[in-house]
Amino acid sequence: MIFNTVAYYLAFLIPAAVVFRCTSGPVRAWSSVAFGVAFFTYYSATQFGGWWGVACVLLFVWEGTFRSFYRPGARACLAGVAVSVGVLVAFKYWNFLTGLAFAGDNPVRWEGAFLPLGVSFFTFEFIHYAVDRYRGKVERGTAGEYLAFLFFFPTMVAGPIKRFQDFLPYLRRPSGDWATDWNRGVTRILTGLVKKFAVADSLTALTDHLTRADIAAAERWVLPVWLFAYGWKIYFDFSAYSDIAIGSGRLFGIRIPENFDWPYFRPNVAEFWRHWHMSLYKWLVDYVFVSLGGSRGSTAFVCRNVLIVLLVSGIWHGAGLNFVVWGLWHGVLLVVHRLWSGGQLAADRRRSKARWFAGWLLTYVCVNVGWAFFAMDLDTALYFLGRLFLG
Repeated sequence: MIFNTVAYYLAFLIPAAVVFRCTSGPVRAWSSVAFGVAFFTYYSATQFGGWWGVACVLLFVWEGTFRSFYRPGARACLAGVAVSVGVLVAFKYWNFLTGLAFAGDNPVRWEGAFLPLGVSFFTFEFIHYAVDRYRGKVERGTAGEYLAFLFFFPTMVAGPIKRFQDFLPYLRRPSGDWATDWNRGVTRILTGLVKKFAVADSLTALTDHLTRADIAAAERWVLPVWLFAYGWKIYFDFSAYSDIAIGSGRLFGIRIPENFDWPYFRPNVAEFWRHWHMSLYKWLVDYVFVSLGGSRGSTAFVCRNVLIVLLVSGIWHGAGLNFVVWGLWHGVLLVVHRLWSGGQLAADRRRSKARWFAGWLLTYVCVNVGWAFFAMDLDTALYFLGRLFLG
């Protein structure tokens, strides 16, 4: 974890935030780029692909150069989306997809495959900018401003996924209230560290047992304990990263979008997704769901779009059939909820306390059942669920 290293705070976060606040205009933007490049280089060389990982900084150089061709309605924007998707597929899914295509030995397997630092997040920000420029929803900005947006290192590793039009005003005019920003920023960082080390890591003692051998040897009543523990572990783990990123941004005087808002206390799966990994959910709605036609069509058409969006979400989280099934599981849950409620979420707010509790309990259980596919490979997950429900 990068956020628990002394280097992150002393070599990058604190000096970068101070320089950012003490400069202005192009100097501020390019100083932010310089710290971002240094951050990417250091952690790539030491943790993410070595010097080949460092060479991936050229992806940002390419994107920063190619952005000059992005204009409203320009085909270059679509090309930019295609290149970004290609980069993500090449690094994250090549071995998975070619492994499905070739039975047995994979003759085109990439033996030295690695994931560039933050590739799942920076490629989505590449896509956002290209699509919004195509739609005429975002100004071009200068090269320095765009690269500062891409190289803003607090969000590079684990999000939240930010947007250029939200980031740019803070880059040009960050908050001037140093005392409040640093007080709240440090508090948020410490909150994230406590979540990570005191809660998430403590739950690892239970979630480490989600292996086929341990599942086979365990008593049946233990299995849901392990699964619910995993659900809370992944929440505290991921929300901890978001807290640290949001707190780090606050030191710069930059407000980063929230990512979690008590998702496990929502009465239906649609509300769960509106409050779980919110920056990803909003990104998928804006750039996948809307692009597919959104809600403008028949019920079957809309349900198809919902399934595709959640399938993309599952695949984005990892390269494996278990992530495909996890995404489809949530897609089916959302479709069932949509058909059941008729799309009238207002009715959920007027329901009695008993109905609210029943909805919450069903949602909580269904979401946690889905974590089996997220936590284990597909065969192990199916074995786990078979033991859990069938004995």
